[in-house]
Amino acid sequence: MKKIFLSSLMLLSMALMFTACEDDRDSNPTMLKPNGFTLNNPVNTLVDLGQSEVIPFTWSQPDFGGWPAAVEYQLEVSPTGNWEHSTDEAADSEDGSIVADYATLPTVYASCKGEMSAIELDKALVSVCKWEEDNVPEKQTVYVRCRAITAGTTYIWSNVVSLEVNPYYIELADADIELWYLVGSGIGSSDWDNGADKIGTGLIPMYPIMGNEYNKLTGQGEIQYAGYFNAGMQFKLIRVPGDWGDQLNFTNVANPGSFLSDEDGDNHNIGIVEAGYYHILLNTATRELVIKPLETAVSGVYTQIGMPGAYQEWNPAENLMNGMSTSVENHDWYLTGVTYSADTELKFAADGAWDVNWGAQNFPYGIGTQGGANIPVAAGTYNVYFNDILGTYNFVAVK
Repeated sequence: MKKIFLSSLMLLSMALMFTACEDDRDSNPTMLKPNGFTLNNPVNTLVDLGQSEVIPFTWSQPDFGGWPAAVEYQLEVSPTGNWEHSTDEAADSEDGSIVADYATLPTVYASCKGEMSAIELDKALVSVCKWEEDNVPEKQTVYVRCRAITAGTTYIWSNVVSLEVNPYYIELADADIELWYLVGSGIGSSDWDNGADKIGTGLIPMYPIMGNEYNKLTGQGEIQYAGYFNAGMQFKLIRVPGDWGDQLNFTNVANPGSFLSDEDGDNHNIGIVEAGYYHILLNTATRELVIKPLETAVSGVYTQIGMPGAYQEWNPAENLMNGMSTSVENHDWYLTGVTYSADTELKFAADGAWDVNWGAQNFPYGIGTQGGANIPVAAGTYNVYFNDILGTYNFVAVK
């Protein structure tokens, strides 16, 4: 009887477990790809772009079947509403056979509302319509849609709304390269301070890659960073200093290895499990983030970096840069508001001597090599950033 009693209990337990598993499976949502979502009509349907800063938009949350999705949104604009070829496709067309009829604006939103930049919209219209200074129309109909994406899906699009704008001519110089910034523990001052004035202290910038092409309208493309990370460090990346809204974290890392971890609950900070040197690559157009151990050897750790040049009689012990990291091994340096009254040449040199120095023939950014050529610097005022692991530098014009 005892054996029969025990067997009955086991059968009952198995039945309860099966029922519980079925109930749990039924309660777990299955990710679905919705056909679309709703973009609401703008409150302002007639906008003077020359007199406005932003145009507010709102939209609904796409239904991914109850899946708790973190969704990224971007607004797209067209003077025709055809949506056949983007400005990116046209730029990639080597023979010029592709003509753009819409543009994707660069700002990414994390919630169901966003302010479209009036100047970004005007630049997009000038780029798509190819207006010259003397043929900009007084009024232009603009068609707007929103695109959304979350991990595990492809883009979906909203309905199309329209508004009337008064555009103006704007000279389409190449956009500044879109930079992103590291922030977190062990980054700069380690205090998670992402303030707009904290580049070099709370924030460490990533660097353009010499030889890469960057979108002339948006400035997007692949950028990089290399540095030393202690075990237990946590960080993430932000696009705009002073704004946490547009950020990348562990959920954006492609194929993270065991040397990384997802930290701090809902914040998904990128955690470092194994101390070491890491190389970070980010495609700012696709937002693909790759983090891997650095494959090249690190030549040394320096106490100071100078910028000797023709403007100061090539003294490597003067015009010293500031180190960025204060709690870990530092390999990043900066100097703000540097003014050159005339064109000049310079190099980066370590520890007040010429034994280790970096140079290249490229400006405003490049990759310096040991004993390389003098860097030609155009007259102007710059914030200067240098990474001594990669030898990469960036002179950002102060506007």
